[in-house]
Amino acid sequence: MFRKIIILTLLLSSVTTAQNFQLHYEASGEREFFVTTLEMFKPDQYGSTFWFVDMEYSAPGVRAISLSYWEIARSFTLPIKNLSATAQYNDGVANFGSLGQVWLVGVNYYLDLGFIALPTDILYRAAQGAGSADFQITTTWFVPLMDGNVELSGFLDIWSQDEFGSDDKQIVILGEPQLWYNANKHLSIGGEVEISNNFVFGADGVQALPTIGLRWTF
Repeated sequence: MFRKIIILTLLLSSVTTAQNFQLHYEASGEREFFVTTLEMFKPDQYGSTFWFVDMEYSAPGVRAISLSYWEIARSFTLPIKNLSATAQYNDGVANFGSLGQVWLVGVNYYLDLGFIALPTDILYRAAQGAGSADFQITTTWFVPLMDGNVELSGFLDIWSQDEFGSDDKQIVILGEPQLWYNANKHLSIGGEVEISNNFVFGADGVQALPTIGLRWTF
């Protein structure tokens, strides 16, 4: 499943609305289907709004939509350098039922390491049906190469959740490094690898699911 690539290093310098549409093809064994992502980032005088919608097209027969998932995040600038407050909501539905609501609140710290910036969320996570509260840490990155013709971007999520069939908690790790070649100011060619542990239901160990994709920036 494709998720946020919040390219804050680029967006904070341009202060413009950014929107893009991505078409990916999963080519990893049994997962051979298309996925689309539509995302938008818009800053304003109080902070910024980001949202995205993912859709998987793996329903039997005509390959119709089998899963739809979305996230929306609102950030509010605080009077402390590089620090913002954030509130987020995740939800989705699949052909097997609801994916469950998730509410998150916390702070975002713009971590500038000089050679790379890593905007990082530290969040309180409340998931539908969870036995107790959880945490989530999210960081994103954007590295332009070759005068901006090539981009390395992506995110890393780490969160806790109830372990299925147990009273214990488990740690979920989900990362999606992306590589894009910008053919022009609108069209990019590339893909990503979804790397995860305890994210794909029923999977054992670390999963690595590659895609090839196209991206159109509005």
